[in-house]
Amino acid sequence: MVCLLAFWAPPAFGQERILNVLGWNDYIDPDVIMAFTEETGVRVTYDSYTSDAALEKSLATGSFDVVMVSAPTLAKQLARGVYLKLDQTRLPNRTYLWPAIMELLSTYDTGNRFAVSYMWFTLGIAYNLDKIREAGETATPRRASARPVASPTLDSWSVLFKRDSLRKFSNCGVGLIDSPENLLAVARRYLWSDWSSADGLSHETDLKRAGDMLGAVLRDVRKISLSNYVAALANGEICLAIGYSLDSYRARDQAREAKNGVEITYVIPREGAPVLIDSLAIVKGAPHVAEAYQFLNFLMRPDIAARNTGFTHSANGVLASKPLVDKTIAADKAIYPDAALVERLFVPEKTRAPTQDAFLREWARMK
Repeated sequence: MVCLLAFWAPPAFGQERILNVLGWNDYIDPDVIMAFTEETGVRVTYDSYTSDAALEKSLATGSFDVVMVSAPTLAKQLARGVYLKLDQTRLPNRTYLWPAIMELLSTYDTGNRFAVSYMWFTLGIAYNLDKIREAGETATPRRASARPVASPTLDSWSVLFKRDSLRKFSNCGVGLIDSPENLLAVARRYLWSDWSSADGLSHETDLKRAGDMLGAVLRDVRKISLSNYVAALANGEICLAIGYSLDSYRARDQAREAKNGVEITYVIPREGAPVLIDSLAIVKGAPHVAEAYQFLNFLMRPDIAARNTGFTHSANGVLASKPLVDKTIAADKAIYPDAALVERLFVPEKTRAPTQDAFLREWARMK
């Protein structure tokens, strides 16, 4: 049974119950907020932000109860004591959460003591289908309901790191997300999957080779976009982009709205890919703690999580909601990968090494 009102208590006479939420723009179904208010009597104010810098500014100047925050930013803010340690007994719907995603989130929040997962997506490869055909690549279907998507060659990071493969796309353009930490993690994962044996290799050697591979990518590509790969993908300026799944779908929608004939597909490479998790946390010192717990518990209801996935087109952190998700979304392997590929999702390491710092400085210089 789903518990929602177990901790509801009537407010004092004449006192309105409110909740202040800070989250990404267009990242929750407005009807879900309305449903929460109708069921609990709690009026929700939802303020949005568009960057980590804007998040920090809002937290410094406003009074919020619940924050939707990316996992890397969560880790930084936990070190500063920004969030309240959760009382798990007040969140009975935690039982519906996705164990594999919560385990990945625990990389940032040890023991999952301060946050629960909300939405998650991946970093992978987006293609302009017509242009990859012109480049001499073939495409085969990934699911029965879809048009041809990607051949075994194209659902691998080898398309980026094997020079002969990458050069096929050099003339039509390649986009890279401006996230050196994630790209370095991708290169390291590809190296480890490609080597027959990694015994005896040091962490520094590993990072050095990964950095060299990324440097070769920048040297080999004649036309490269770092700052606005979404628009470049949508208008056909590039034919391949390494970026977030959300960005790839945004580019696809922009192309369809423009009716420019550009068809975009997105794949998660078979070696595995970085996962980006947005979480829910309660601000330490929040003025409406009881309402904040109600809200978190409400969002973890399978039916509510499914509605938010329908709105955002992102996988949510509630595994029990998947049967309730729109079938078109649930069947899309780029949004909901199969269990074997979920097991190969990873998060970049939090540890830093001199070689990694050197690469980040070089990345800044190349930009």
